[in-house]
Amino acid sequence: MQVLKVWRGLMALAVIASLLGGCSSHAPRSDDSSSTSTSSSSGRYKGKDKDWGPDKEIDMSHVPDAVPRYEYRTIAGNKNPYTVLGHTYTLMDDERAYTERGLASWYGFKFNGERTSNGELYDMFAMTGAHKTLPIPSYVRVTNLDNRKSVIVRINDRGPFHDGRIIDLSYAAAQRLGITQVGTGNVEVEIVVPDGDPRPPLKSRKAAGTGSKDIATKAASKEAGIVPKAEVIAAAPTPVTGQTEQIPEGTYLQIAAFGVEASAKKFAASVGGSISYPVIISATKVPNNLYRVRVGPFKDAESMQAAREQLLKIDISQVHVVYQ
Repeated sequence: MQVLKVWRGLMALAVIASLLGGCSSHAPRSDDSSSTSTSSSSGRYKGKDKDWGPDKEIDMSHVPDAVPRYEYRTIAGNKNPYTVLGHTYTLMDDERAYTERGLASWYGFKFNGERTSNGELYDMFAMTGAHKTLPIPSYVRVTNLDNRKSVIVRINDRGPFHDGRIIDLSYAAAQRLGITQVGTGNVEVEIVVPDGDPRPPLKSRKAAGTGSKDIATKAASKEAGIVPKAEVIAAAPTPVTGQTEQIPEGTYLQIAAFGVEASAKKFAASVGGSISYPVIISATKVPNNLYRVRVGPFKDAESMQAAREQLLKIDISQVHVVYQ
């Protein structure tokens, strides 16, 4: 009888090991180092040396994108600079023009329910992500460059601390992008600025009004024909017909902002005569009068990309995805 009990115990352990191995094979994680700012070496995740995903792929198409909105940023998650695994990272001074291409990874059950960098609980089935230098919280659009699928996630964590990777995604976001089976994917990450968010850059957030003046100055340069030629990442190819990705209602591309309504109207009319998409002006009265020039709205990623390409032809490359 004792031998039978021992045999049953060994069989149970073998089954558990098999199940864990199955998780890894169905939803591969490249390795443990793609995690958040608190690494396994700290001993925080005892008993969970490796990350893993669901045993079978879970369809996350029903999970909506994160909705960009104004959120007060606190010191939680925004320690600047900070050091992880011997490397020191400094947060972006001004995230409003951030766009980057690189490798995305994802993190799963090992961190599910654990604290993120700003103290929230990580939910692998929500639309969130981890980034090394964006302020927390921030919102970004992540586009899989191989299949043109895109999602919007809320950054509430730090990572991935692994060479060559620019963002760590929740399982839900990664599954919607189609990278859970492979483990990583080539993506473009672009900041999304919440509508009506007048905050200045992170570095000078204690100086009220700085951000609005800065935006208006850049816009005035555009009006004068001086278009800042920031480093531009090559435009992504137009999606294949029939693979159009739907985007949230009220999605626009913001191309400029003015403190004077007449200047905004003049610039909008000029742009409107050069592209085939609607150009509108969105006014904000608080804290200062600000007239934002926007293109849209768009119903899918394909039309938004086409508008970007038209704007590039008239030397307008500094654009932001916004909602209203």
